[in-house]
Parts: sequence; C-alpha cells; structure tokens
Amino acid sequence: MEYEKDIRLRTKKFAVRIIKLTIELKAKGVEYSLRDQILRSGTSVGANVREG
Repeated sequence: MEYEKDIRLRTKKFAVRIIKLTIELKAKGVEYSLRDQILRSGTSVGANVREG
C-alpha cells in the first residue's frame, strides 16, 4: 500500500515537471509537434501506472 502511494506521488511530480518543461520550451520557440509529443508521453506515465 505504501509503495502504491509513493509511485503515484512520484509520477504526479514527474508529470508536473514535464508540464513546466513544455512551458519553457514554448517560450524558447521549440516546435509545437516536439513539445506536444513530450507532453503526451511524459504525462501518460502516471495514467499507465494507475491503470496497471
């Protein structure tokens, strides 16, 4: 039970970091397609953990 709580917290923190990264990349003018792919793949980790 404690492990599940830990992994959920870690994946949530990771997703937040990915979102902040994509915001920074937008400010630097990185292409939308690259930012979008990073955002989708980085935030899907938490969803996959919860589903599994």
